[in-house]
Amino acid sequence: MDKKVLNLLTEYNLKTNETMNSKIEKLNETEWNHKFGGYYPDIHSVCNHLYIADYNWLSRFGNLREFNYLKTRFFESKFSFSSTAFESINEYIEKRNFLDSKLSEMVSEILDDDFDKILEFRTSAGEEQKRNFGGILLHVFNHQTHHRGMISVYLESLGIENDYSNLMLMV
Repeated sequence: MDKKVLNLLTEYNLKTNETMNSKIEKLNETEWNHKFGGYYPDIHSVCNHLYIADYNWLSRFGNLREFNYLKTRFFESKFSFSSTAFESINEYIEKRNFLDSKLSEMVSEILDDDFDKILEFRTSAGEEQKRNFGGILLHVFNHQTHHRGMISVYLESLGIENDYSNLMLMV
C-alpha cells in the first residue's frame, strides 16, 4: 500500500458511494427494508453495517497517532454492530456523505511512514489486535467494495439497473 493507491481507492470510494447512493435515495421504505435473505437481509441493514464498520475503523485509527479529522464531536459516539446508526434513507445519505468526507480527510493526513506502522486496537468483540496499518486501510476499502456488491445485487433484484462498481474507469 502506498499513498498513490490509497488516493485512488479514496476517489473510487467517494465516486462509487455517490453513484450507489443516487440509486438508494430513490427507494421507497418498502424497497429500503425489503428482505432478500442474505446475512444482511435488506439494503438498510447492509448500509448500516458499512457505516458502523467505517465509523469504528476511523475512530480506531486514532490509536496509531493524532489525526486532525478526529478532532470533532462526531467521533464521540460509540457504535456496536447491533446499533442502528440511522432510520431513514435521507438520514443515511446525510451521515454517509459526512463519514466519507472524514475518510477523505483521514487519507489526506496519512504519511508515507504510517503504512508500515502497527495499529493496536480492540475488535468489536473486545479482542486485542495488532495489525499493519497499510493492510488495514486496504481491508477497509475492500470491505466497502464487497458490501456495495451485495447492494448492487439487491438493487438488481428490485429491478433497478446499476453499474457503479468499475474501478477500471478510474485507472
